[in-house]
Amino acid sequence: MVASVRARAVGLLVDLDGVLRVWDGSRAAAAEKRNGLPPGSLLGTAMSWPVRRPAISGEVSHAQWMAEVVRRLVAAGVDDVAAGAAVREWQEYRGEVSPEALAFVREVRAAGRPVGLATNATDLLDADLAALGLAGEVDAVVNSSAVGHPKPAKAFFAAACAALGLPPDRLLLVDDDDRAVRGARAAGLSAYRWTGPDDLRYVRAALDLRPAVD
Repeated sequence: MVASVRARAVGLLVDLDGVLRVWDGSRAAAAEKRNGLPPGSLLGTAMSWPVRRPAISGEVSHAQWMAEVVRRLVAAGVDDVAAGAAVREWQEYRGEVSPEALAFVREVRAAGRPVGLATNATDLLDADLAALGLAGEVDAVVNSSAVGHPKPAKAFFAAACAALGLPPDRLLLVDDDDRAVRGARAAGLSAYRWTGPDDLRYVRAALDLRPAVD
């Protein structure tokens, strides 16, 4: 019996946070210190699954998510004025674009391959993309809060495939989260766990792209 050969991916799904957008973690720490919050309390509260999940599932807005962060900080003993000030200061920073990842996205599109942004995000995503100069840099944006299901849900990846008009086995997901990578593979996609720009050689090969010429 001849083993089947998996079709090569011809389209790319790229994660936003941790791949295309990078964050300076010291910003949150500085906001905590200036406002007298315990170290790690901002990210620890905001990114806990029970607090974050409703926002990236579209059940609550970004503003409501941040209000819940403030509420929980106050419930944990933080002064309400300090909690609100820290959250506002932290939220003023919207991250930075990875130049290497953006150059790769442009390279893939220049080769005639479709690229979709596949991200767990809130209703603030469009504003963030505009502020970062990323609007128009991809062929489709798949936002978990609009889909109603965050990665690694199979429904998210079904929506991503539909957005790019390709079957799962013709798409490669590049993501920095192990759960998202496993979920994509379970949904029939190829997936690669991103650790940084040094991974570009492998990802180019997976898409059968010629190496970039310096």
